[in-house]
Amino acid sequence: MTVSAHAVEKANVLWFLPTHGDGRYLGTTVGARDVDLRYLTQVAKAADDCGYYGMLLPTGRSCEDSWVVASALVPLTQRLRFLVAVRPGLQSPAVAARMTATLDRLSGGRLLINVVTGGDPRENAGDGIFLDHDERYEVTDEFLEVYTRLLGGETFDYEGRHIRVEGSKLLFPPVQQPHPPLYFGGSSPAGQDVAARRVQKYLTWGEPPAAVAAKVEGMRALAAAQGRQLSFGIRLHVIVRETGEEAWREAAKLIEHVDDATIAEAQKAFARMDSVGQNRMAALHGGRRDRLEVSPNLWAGVGLVRGGAGTALVGDPDTVAARMREYMAAGIDTFIMSGYPHLEEAYRFAELMLPRLPLAEGTIPPRSGTAHRGPFGEMIGTAGSPGHRAGQGVVETRVAAS
Repeated sequence: MTVSAHAVEKANVLWFLPTHGDGRYLGTTVGARDVDLRYLTQVAKAADDCGYYGMLLPTGRSCEDSWVVASALVPLTQRLRFLVAVRPGLQSPAVAARMTATLDRLSGGRLLINVVTGGDPRENAGDGIFLDHDERYEVTDEFLEVYTRLLGGETFDYEGRHIRVEGSKLLFPPVQQPHPPLYFGGSSPAGQDVAARRVQKYLTWGEPPAAVAAKVEGMRALAAAQGRQLSFGIRLHVIVRETGEEAWREAAKLIEHVDDATIAEAQKAFARMDSVGQNRMAALHGGRRDRLEVSPNLWAGVGLVRGGAGTALVGDPDTVAARMREYMAAGIDTFIMSGYPHLEEAYRFAELMLPRLPLAEGTIPPRSGTAHRGPFGEMIGTAGSPGHRAGQGVVETRVAAS
């Protein structure tokens, strides 16, 4: 793969909060978990303790409300940032600005904003939105103008085709100035036009590196035409194990309860959506089990039954790190990762991957020892610390009996 002139050297890593459900398998209730506040707190605290930059909270009628959940988790975490969605067309920009400023203040500046336009006409209709695809992006564009001007401290009138305000202002500003960074994903021309003019970070789902590189370069050019610069992120699942063989067995296991009828039902639901990004995800595998490795170590099995991000990096730690560096070579500086179940996989990814990645300052690799500087790991025979086997020898540290 050709390295872009805009390749990045370091990246931040976020984890995912499964407010729509979690478990050991896809497409079944076998091994499923109830995502109540206690479980979500476990996942958020794990991500906080492991050093992830932040956490994405999904949005939509299949999920618990991201703002309410984030508000509950802010006081239970210390440094974790929360990527929470604003929904143009569902919220007024003034109300969204007040919510944003409040949560940014309450969290001490730990809020990130995900701008979500929505791509499922049936869900939109249930929420009272009856606009076509391009009209929704017109609303998004107007929403973001009012929203960012309010967060920036202006008092103003505005009249667009869809949104009108008079004497609009925000009394209490956010911590982050002029506002928390805006993340946005849109693969259609209308969506990319909004991104080029309005947001700070453009997101893509996990397509093969060459396709991502082409999208990044196209977005970079669109932003430059507006006199702006963008940074770039990617949303991926991950299945990493100590060996590649283990990882691929785990990938097959994840979908072992998914039958052909379930796949057909899911693909039918995705086909009704007018999301270009969702269509690109579905086209990677075409609903077929025999074409799931869509590029080296990029597996599309998740997308057989799950909407949105449908691909996973699969392999041993060094291989997964190499694939992530390929995306960094294309200009990706932010990875939003997830794995099933999200609690255990948050620890696994942090242990196996974060020490192998060139991390930006916002992501902290796990500590290698304990605060009291003593031996760590489970004691052997209650007296000796565990050693590390290297070849035929064993490195062992003995401690004196007390």
